[in-house]
Amino acid sequence: MSKTNKFQRPKGTADILPGEIETWQKIEETARDVFRVYGYEGIRTPMFENLELFDRSAGETSDIVEKQMYDFDDKGGRHIALRPEGTAGVARAYVENRLYGPEYTKPYKVYYMGPMFRYERPQSGRQRQFTQIGCEALNNESPQVDVETIAMAMEFFKRLGVADKLKVTLNCLGDKETRDAYRTQLIDYLKPFYDQLSDDSKRRLYRNPLRVLDSKDATDKKIVANAPSILDCLSDYSQKYFDTVKQQLDALGIKYEIDPDMVRGLDYYNQTIFEIMSDSPVFGGDWVTVCGGGRYNGLIAQVGGPDNGGIGFGIGVERLLLLLQEENPDFAPQPGLDLFFTAPDEDGSNYAFKLMIRLRSKDVAVDKDYEGRKLGTQIKEAARRNAKYFTVIGDREIESGQLTLKHTQTGEQVEVAVDDLLANPQNYLK
Repeated sequence: MSKTNKFQRPKGTADILPGEIETWQKIEETARDVFRVYGYEGIRTPMFENLELFDRSAGETSDIVEKQMYDFDDKGGRHIALRPEGTAGVARAYVENRLYGPEYTKPYKVYYMGPMFRYERPQSGRQRQFTQIGCEALNNESPQVDVETIAMAMEFFKRLGVADKLKVTLNCLGDKETRDAYRTQLIDYLKPFYDQLSDDSKRRLYRNPLRVLDSKDATDKKIVANAPSILDCLSDYSQKYFDTVKQQLDALGIKYEIDPDMVRGLDYYNQTIFEIMSDSPVFGGDWVTVCGGGRYNGLIAQVGGPDNGGIGFGIGVERLLLLLQEENPDFAPQPGLDLFFTAPDEDGSNYAFKLMIRLRSKDVAVDKDYEGRKLGTQIKEAARRNAKYFTVIGDREIESGQLTLKHTQTGEQVEVAVDDLLANPQNYLK
């Protein structure tokens, strides 16, 4: 009977193994390339913060704070939370490091990549520890920046080869004047349905009625289907702002749909919000969000900074991987070597070892057999390791200083002097 390993990864986490991680790395590389040309620089914030930061930013009535936070008291008695999203930490860093001074660019553009944590039921494309790629453009309030942010997200998906089947959905949550007017209308609409609402929605009705619009409860969904639209309550400023956003998207040829029921899951959003969605078969044919974001003009002031605006988005990498596997499975190259050394004896193995170390200093991906296996087995290993070429090093090769490089796929052979290979390996390992 085999012994069961008692040490297993925690539920809702995943091991990213060789053969998989290459796709992750290519996604991250692509994101960095896109963000760079749009003027963004990288930022890294702690994976845990004081709980109050997320209470203030995400909102006490949001699902994240009420149900999904990983929080604990540390040994110093501080109430700490693992970050459930990236924006709040970036806003805190922006304020704490005074990145809004006159010496800094406006907008202040940063991007991040890293693990986030939410306690929810694990499912395909959604883990308790998940990875998010996001960006924030801080210290601004401009319809052009809103549109640029959406355009940048779509450029990222285009470079991944999955943009053709995506759609952009758009809404406007307005300014304070808009929200105050809509809050009154929404409460008046929902009050007659109070007894039918879910317990969560009953609690949120008077504290934050917009959260009711985001309820996943089936009865709640039926009730809010006929609720008044926030777009009917937009202030003059918000209406003009939203119209400008739509005009700019039209001018760039970025297609979108208006979804007046979209509110996003965090309380800090206002004005422009958006989601980029896919109905790929990998998601069962339903429209699923693969990127979500929006403007948050009050967030920076909430965490102790000046009244600067901002906009950003977040992309869940695990869900993105599912989309890539369905729509562009050849996106990331398979791992492999440039050259694999084989040798029939110890002398050849030692000679290959010295060559291998020198070639690696020339940025050549090269490896060899270390176990003294049969030559035929070593050659099979070269193919298994996806090496472009392999070569056999025996007494003749050592004495002559000449190698025969054989292409593992085509069988084509290239004769090369060892000195020439060491001097310019890329000439022979194309």
